[in-house]
Amino acid sequence: MAETTSLHGPPREPSSKLWKGVFAVTGIMTTLVTYGVLQEKIMRVPYGEDHAFFKYSLFLVFCNRITTSAVSAGALISSKKDLNPVAPIYKYGLVSVTNILTTTCQYEALKYVSFPVQTLAKCAKMIPVMIWGTIIMQKKYKGRDYLLAFLVTVGCSIFILYPAGSDLGPNDAFGRARENTIWGVSLMIGYLGFDGFTSTFQDKLFKGYDMEIHNQIFYTTFCSCVLSLTGLILQAQLVPAIQFVASHNDCFFDIALLSTVATASQFFISYTIRTFGALTFATIMTTRQLVSIMLSCVWFHHPLSLEQCIGAVIVFGSLYAKTFMRNATPKLSPSDKEQNGASSPVKGIP
Repeated sequence: MAETTSLHGPPREPSSKLWKGVFAVTGIMTTLVTYGVLQEKIMRVPYGEDHAFFKYSLFLVFCNRITTSAVSAGALISSKKDLNPVAPIYKYGLVSVTNILTTTCQYEALKYVSFPVQTLAKCAKMIPVMIWGTIIMQKKYKGRDYLLAFLVTVGCSIFILYPAGSDLGPNDAFGRARENTIWGVSLMIGYLGFDGFTSTFQDKLFKGYDMEIHNQIFYTTFCSCVLSLTGLILQAQLVPAIQFVASHNDCFFDIALLSTVATASQFFISYTIRTFGALTFATIMTTRQLVSIMLSCVWFHHPLSLEQCIGAVIVFGSLYAKTFMRNATPKLSPSDKEQNGASSPVKGIP
């Protein structure tokens, strides 16, 4: 009987690991690919018979953050953990400011560049992370890190500077103006700069605090709710945004679903890193970006030039090489974790 148990016992663990992997991959791919499609639809596709475009990026930030804040508060209460802030409130607020600027630049950029251009440009986030890490945290990086960062920069530059000829017309299939490289690239540079600063600044501010992940997410997103709501009121955009959503039911559904999948993605990201580590997570995220670009090209009619395909191959080839080379290193350095987003839960919030 003991022998039979030993014969049937070992296979169960690999099978369990397989299903956990399927769960993690399916969760991340479903939520974040859906998130990518929805954000492009909301910002670039007209709503209703009047063909009106949604223009209130800060309102999207507010909806996303209030949903995440509510869910993280529920997680703290259900687990009977302390709701009191661990760090001074101003530290959560400082991270919130840069996080709001990051997300606002991300949404605003979609008014001027296509989702494939934006997604590929976001792959270059390792560059500002390395710059801010050197300036703020005095971190040192290896030569291969600089080489891969250079290759990603070259690939992104090729992708942005050589769009398909049919993507340069005055309007796209939905009536929105086509690529506006100067504004779009400027906003993406702002996104990359603020995004890299957020993660590095967050690590420095919260260093030394024994902080539960939901506590950090709750207070940071709660501060983001207050700040984004204040911005909407000061810019007189709150009422128009609500009126637009109220008169376009499909827009309301899209925003509600966007906030839901953005929040749900945090669970899958946390689960994947905890179960499989940052290496597997980085591979899944790179694949997700590739799938998102391909889906956007098909769904929203974004043609790709030969030069853009070459640029994409350079970028994703570099990212996969970065991931697999790290496989030879048993333990990730803090800078590696930072570049993958493993040590920064708030930075991962879309």
